[in-house]
Amino acid sequence: MENFALKLMATPVKAGEVGVFFLGQAGFVLKTPTGEMIAVDPYLSDCCERYFGFKRLMPHILGADEVIFDYLVASHAHFDHFDPDSVPTLLGNGKTKFVGAKDTAAECERLGIKDNLTFIAVGDKVDMGGAKLTAVRCDHGADTPHALGLLFEIEGKKIYMMGDTAYRPEWLDDEAIKGVDLLILPINGAFGNLDSAQAAKVVKALAPKLAVPCHYWNFAQHYGSPYEFMTEMESNCPDIPYLLMRQGEGMML
Repeated sequence: MENFALKLMATPVKAGEVGVFFLGQAGFVLKTPTGEMIAVDPYLSDCCERYFGFKRLMPHILGADEVIFDYLVASHAHFDHFDPDSVPTLLGNGKTKFVGAKDTAAECERLGIKDNLTFIAVGDKVDMGGAKLTAVRCDHGADTPHALGLLFEIEGKKIYMMGDTAYRPEWLDDEAIKGVDLLILPINGAFGNLDSAQAAKVVKALAPKLAVPCHYWNFAQHYGSPYEFMTEMESNCPDIPYLLMRQGEGMML
């Protein structure tokens, strides 16, 4: 099996491009031409089985101690986005900076993590060297009011990660999220998230240059069908490109 950590570190990114690598679930790594790497919502452990009985079904492709990231970003504090078994190791090198939604502050305190922490809410902007991040709204239910969508600007390209969110068509008129270069969105249709049909409607409304679904196959309880997303896309917005990424796959945007 290909060593994903070595692939991630060795893959060059040209000027004007952004490397995008899929970790599985809702996790991605963004890589800039200068080699800066940003891990977003990586779920690298089996902690959800221990805490909630949600068994991991997809294989581990990266250990928390295998790569030193420049930034670790968490869209909210649910453990498949903020992995408490991995975050202390990911941040333990003294270099990696953490940027997370407000609800991750309590988890960092519980874990005894105190350094290089930035907590953000809707509208906040963070300069991350080769990347700029803007926190945008999402609706992950009343129990998770601090959950965020994430809008990255890297090399003149916009990458919008919707985060865990329900279907809110009245929010899709925001010009900041329309026509982005890459739209990443959930399709599992459980726990307040978009299902495949709703995801296709979002793609049609926002008209990104490329759409990538996520949040499927890692837990039986989360549902999610890439095939249903594919058929909904071909029926509702056949002119908008999409890509089904396998775990460990990377692309240049």
